[in-house]
Amino acid sequence: MKPVTMYIKPTCPYCQNAHFLLEDKGVHYTAINLLQQPERRDEMIERSNGRTTVPQVFIGDTHVGGFDELEALNDSGELDQLLAE
Repeated sequence: MKPVTMYIKPTCPYCQNAHFLLEDKGVHYTAINLLQQPERRDEMIERSNGRTTVPQVFIGDTHVGGFDELEALNDSGELDQLLAE
């Protein structure tokens, strides 16, 4: 399984939804908490091609997007495929 990284803020409900979706799938991920590490915000923006909202989810080097995109991939069955590649 490819490594998963998610930029988050703990108070963000979309971040919590993404966490629960990944947890339900048994996916372990690295969470980068932007409240604890605000210096990594610029890194997130650069990696996500200018997106400034959280969560921002990456599977390997592939930018998935936020929770809506993650959920859409899961609903279509493509998330499992992306994780396994």
